[in-house]
Amino acid sequence: MAPSHLSVREMREDEKPLVLEMLKAGVKDTENRVALHALTRPPALLLLAAASSGLRFVLASFALALLLPVFLAVAAMKLGLRARWGSLPPPGGLGGPWVAVRGSGDVCGVLALAPGTNAGDGARVTRLSVSRWHRRRGVGRRLLAFAEARARAWAGGMGETRARLVVPVAVATWGVAGMLEGCGYQAEGGWGCLGYTLVREFSKDL
Repeated sequence: MAPSHLSVREMREDEKPLVLEMLKAGVKDTENRVALHALTRPPALLLLAAASSGLRFVLASFALALLLPVFLAVAAMKLGLRARWGSLPPPGGLGGPWVAVRGSGDVCGVLALAPGTNAGDGARVTRLSVSRWHRRRGVGRRLLAFAEARARAWAGGMGETRARLVVPVAVATWGVAGMLEGCGYQAEGGWGCLGYTLVREFSKDL
């Protein structure tokens, strides 16, 4: 499917259940990789070992003491990712959410934007997900181009001196990072825990 066969419009209320399922599926596709990446960092391994050692004095089972901290850490990380990215944010100053729609009417992607925290921060992508059945067909690039156009229009309307778009990307999703770098975005930091990055932020001056 070529990008020219796609259109982007605001999400209709009756499409909300489908869009939520798409977001949740997108999180599930990455959460295991993010959890594996985070829990195999040396500080995390040290904390898990310390927790297991402590539990051995409380629990009769060595296997349970070994596995319980890992299970709880993975569950907490997955719940955090689902809460952060698996739901739809309320409409913000940039409107939306928007959906990418094929000519047949099938919804194949979703996008949400929000203003940056401070003046001059530009706009931020808060949700960007493509149905697994429509990936590698130009949907992500079409949504990104739409986001850039919205960010430019919003910056002009707000009297900003420059238009800028920031896209957060989970550290395990190398394909998305490659697409952004191919579109002129540059990594500029991110956030994580224990000194290790879990989400990188890519930005571009428009």
